[in-house]
Amino acid sequence: MASKAMSNNRIASNFKKLRAQKGYSLEKVARLADLSLNTVIRIESGVNKNPTIETLTKLARALEVSIDDLIQ
Repeated sequence: MASKAMSNNRIASNFKKLRAQKGYSLEKVARLADLSLNTVIRIESGVNKNPTIETLTKLARALEVSIDDLIQ
């Protein structure tokens, strides 16, 4: 269970880092990914502990990275 929590924290921290590298606001990522702003905020803050593969795919496309970049 600890490894799952660690991977979820990793998603949040990787997402925040990749978003900052692109210089994108949360609003821009939400728009590019066709996700609600609330969803994006909840993922970056680590509140959403289990984003779906569909959501991760949309985020990866919006940031022009692979899903692996978000989860590893």
